[in-house]
Amino acid sequence: MKWEKIKISGSTIVSRGVALSLIWWILTDGTAASWWIGVPAVLLAATVSAALIPPVPLVWSELLRFVSFFLLHSLLGGVDVARRALSPKMPIDPYLIAYPLRLPPGLPRIFMINTVSLLPGTLSAALDQDVLSVHVLNRHKDVLAELEILEKKVARIFNIPLNNSTKGE
Repeated sequence: MKWEKIKISGSTIVSRGVALSLIWWILTDGTAASWWIGVPAVLLAATVSAALIPPVPLVWSELLRFVSFFLLHSLLGGVDVARRALSPKMPIDPYLIAYPLRLPPGLPRIFMINTVSLLPGTLSAALDQDVLSVHVLNRHKDVLAELEILEKKVARIFNIPLNNSTKGE
């Protein structure tokens, strides 16, 4: 294995450091005494993340729109699961569907796969090449349409085109 030099941008480390500092501050309820371990942890995490995950341009307005989508679908997913748990008459017809991904490998695809579990009654089960297996609680619901909507939203966040070799746009 050949070792290559890793190029890390100072602005990437700073922006990630600010974001990670905010997360640290929230997790510790702003406790000043926590920063003796927080500063080294944030610096290390920012540096390692900059080395392992290259900077990805984001469309911030699309990311902000996605937050409302995320919150709404998280709420709907929780309500759906609670209804199914409390009502034995709720339709449960589990099924595993195959969804051919059009997002390229990397952070956008990972983001999509992790977000699928937010949709009511769905859970990312496996990834094989470019096909995501999704466990659904009700096979009669149009989950494929929801997955396509989610994939388009993720593509807009990362400002990337979708590969149309498997689906029509």
